[in-house]
Amino acid sequence: MTHASASDEEAAPTNDPGTDSPVDSAGHEAQPGDAKRAALVYNPIKVDQDAIRASVERESAAAGWGPPLFFETTVDDLGQLATREALEAGADAVLVAGGDGTVRAVAEALTGTGVPLTIVPSGTGNLLARNLQLPLSPPDAMVTATFSGDHETIDVGIAELRRADGSRHEHAFVVMGGMGMDAAMIANTNSDLKKRLGWIAYVDGAARSLWSAKPFRILYEVSGQRMRTARVQSVLFANCGSLPAGLSLIPEASVADGQLDVAVIQPKGFFGWFFVWRRVAWINGFLRRHFHRSQAFLKLRTADNAIVYSRGTTVEIMPEAAQPVQLDGDEFGEAVRIECRIEQKGLVIAIPAGHDISGA
Repeated sequence: MTHASASDEEAAPTNDPGTDSPVDSAGHEAQPGDAKRAALVYNPIKVDQDAIRASVERESAAAGWGPPLFFETTVDDLGQLATREALEAGADAVLVAGGDGTVRAVAEALTGTGVPLTIVPSGTGNLLARNLQLPLSPPDAMVTATFSGDHETIDVGIAELRRADGSRHEHAFVVMGGMGMDAAMIANTNSDLKKRLGWIAYVDGAARSLWSAKPFRILYEVSGQRMRTARVQSVLFANCGSLPAGLSLIPEASVADGQLDVAVIQPKGFFGWFFVWRRVAWINGFLRRHFHRSQAFLKLRTADNAIVYSRGTTVEIMPEAAQPVQLDGDEFGEAVRIECRIEQKGLVIAIPAGHDISGA
């Protein structure tokens, strides 16, 4: 898969020094026939690298595994290449520590391999960890899960982006992707502000994008349904549905149902955004948590069409002109067409023993 663009997830270009091969914590190259080994792929500007490396070494030794391998992300590699190197070195499990972009990149490389991924929450969003209701702190809880936890399989979204020049680029996503204003919002978010404030910085990007946002027309087709046209501000395709601050954009979305959930956001005029907020924060949030079984709630769900939902195993989106695209919070340039599919049970996730993700 080809990486199309970089983001503020990028780290300074550093690698384990003094060797061209993956090394363990003692500086030894991986050798075939050794005991089981874990590999940690981490973004050095997002984590306390001394603490997390020490935790992985400690838990590896306690489990009787060999010395772990360590890989830092760089400006040129957000995690895909490092993960492939870990697999080539024979890693039996991979841990990832970084922001949502790092998790996406590592998950992309692990999809279909059967090698379990442990998400050690760090960075700004932790969206996949939040959707799976994994413990966000302390990090040792998830490190331990690598060696003594359970394994579950989740779906992975695959998006093929077609550029205006005819080129195609394929990428995975584990939370959600989008075309339109949501991608512009991410592009307009100040990277320094994001480093200081985390996901709250997106409010600034959203405000700046909202004033200049113009609706655009799309043709879209969800598997098993007729082709539709809409005038939209954004169209989202999701594997998970929850956002930071308890917002539930697509409450029906599940990481294990073999389906993509599509949300077409089409507010009518500036004040139409009130109905978007009403749906996401009020109906999908407060009312769903407290009154989701009532008839009144069911009527409210269909009171407006500011957001139109659909679901299928594939979705194809064709805008009238090239539009910006984001995947799991990383910008991926502009595309004139997106074809998405679901890789059902494509990724093995390590979770704490007894943890239940059935509601995710």
